[in-house]
Amino acid sequence: MRNKVGLISLGCAKNLVNSEQMLYLLQQAGYDVFGGSAEEISRADAVIINTCGFIESAKMEAIETILEIAEEKKAGNVRAIVVAGCLAERYKDELLKEMPEIDAVVGVGSFTDIVEAVTAALEGKPFQRFADINLPDPETDRILSTPAGSAYLKIAEGCDNRCAYCAIPDIRGRFRSRPMESVLAEAERLAARGVKELIVVAQDTTRYGLDLYGRRRLAELLEALCRIEGLVWIRLHYLYPDEIDDALIDVVAREEKIVKYLDIPIQHISDKILRAMRRRGTKQEIVALFRKIRERIPGVALRTSLITGLPGEGEEEFEELCAFLREAKIERAGVFPYSPEEGTPAAEMDYPPPDVARRRAELIAEIQYGIMDAFNKSRVGKVETVLVEGRRGRYMYGRSGAESPDIDGVVLFTGGRPAPGEFVRVRITGEKDGDVVGEMVKP
Repeated sequence: MRNKVGLISLGCAKNLVNSEQMLYLLQQAGYDVFGGSAEEISRADAVIINTCGFIESAKMEAIETILEIAEEKKAGNVRAIVVAGCLAERYKDELLKEMPEIDAVVGVGSFTDIVEAVTAALEGKPFQRFADINLPDPETDRILSTPAGSAYLKIAEGCDNRCAYCAIPDIRGRFRSRPMESVLAEAERLAARGVKELIVVAQDTTRYGLDLYGRRRLAELLEALCRIEGLVWIRLHYLYPDEIDDALIDVVAREEKIVKYLDIPIQHISDKILRAMRRRGTKQEIVALFRKIRERIPGVALRTSLITGLPGEGEEEFEELCAFLREAKIERAGVFPYSPEEGTPAAEMDYPPPDVARRRAELIAEIQYGIMDAFNKSRVGKVETVLVEGRRGRYMYGRSGAESPDIDGVVLFTGGRPAPGEFVRVRITGEKDGDVVGEMVKP
């Protein structure tokens, strides 16, 4: 009987791509593989936890997951625990000392050694592997774990931005674009497997090509992706505002396959905070960019990421952020209280107490909920294209162009039972707990 290996993937979409690659490598080596939650895979022979180590809450989630699987190992349900990913890379010297339940550890540059790691762990042999995090991203096939019809397409690894609060360059290495021919070849393979939506990701997608070709080539890459038969939607994430140029805006506006949804993390709007955090660009430039995007791409849905309680944020800077949100009416926003990360310049600066950062995050979330509610109400009566993902009670559900997986809401609808991965047309009739509700329109 083949050994069963379960994998729990934590953190971002980029990490999920590495998890899918590890599943593929293990399957090719003869293991019976599957992914899921700690509860779902608690009786595997070996469990891999691909961790996030970006902020405090992510680190705590990873540690709690490891401890949960450690209890299953203690009970005799799991034979071996392998920890991979960002937490493993960041705390390579401490992890095995502090958590002896772990049998093997692989860093972010060594995920392709996962077969060797699992084999050693099941044989009771210690295993640690930490390769150079600045090597080119390995070209490895994947076992998709995303809902039918959708997949992430990682076009680069690492980051060169060196924001003062962020440890990612030390964990993931410098920015490395994948060659365009490799990206397009993978996209064609995914389309041939029935993927209809590609979600383009990297730590900084707008910088794509700068390291390999000496110039930004995201717009050119998108044009080539749009020519691939079978793809219907191409969605963009992690567009840094200072790198968005007219060529990119023109391509998004012109190409029908590119979803009119742009994820542009700004983190804050105060010039004082932006300078202190080494963010390129100013409030004036961000405001002008958002205005230009809305003018050139009618109906676009914008998403951003915000951090409250950053060093230097007083009541004045916080109110400036609140006022900006009320005026800009960004449809989607992820809000996080500042988490000082060891080894980063911001951790040595003065910052508001954690309870203040949390309270401010809650206030921003309240503002954002009102903006989102108004946006959802503005959709009532419209007919939208929806990519079906599954069933929830009496509703089918899926996503329109205005919803990205896992981070936004969904479209709940009745009137039919299409298969996951199909596109349907839905007339929006109302909203329900932050999601929109509708009725499927018959073809």
